[in-house]
Amino acid sequence: MVVTVAVNERCVGENGCLWLYPMPEWEKLEQTISKLPTLNKMAGKLRRFVIGNASECEMDGQGRLLLPEKLRTFANVDKKVVLVGQLNKFELWNEEAWRAKESEWLDGDDNEGLEDLGSLSF
Repeated sequence: MVVTVAVNERCVGENGCLWLYPMPEWEKLEQTISKLPTLNKMAGKLRRFVIGNASECEMDGQGRLLLPEKLRTFANVDKKVVLVGQLNKFELWNEEAWRAKESEWLDGDDNEGLEDLGSLSF
């Protein structure tokens, strides 16, 4: 299995995680990004940052990924990490950073964007 690892400067509004995409999902994202206007500044930033810093990684025989040093440094990934499923991708976090964000989210009452969820119910 080949996955593409992309840096995300603002991972779902949060700093310091990596996105891991299975190749079919990455190819969909590339197609979507390729259709963005060439002269749009934000689209250009997105292409340079996400596409330009992406790296294909293959799993070894034991299911491990060797992430490029640049990406490990960006997300402060060392020995202990947390892999968070996000439907079509995973987020890879430094364990301490994840625990801190998780506590922040659980303790906070940030309802920004709540209206955008429409009639979502569980």
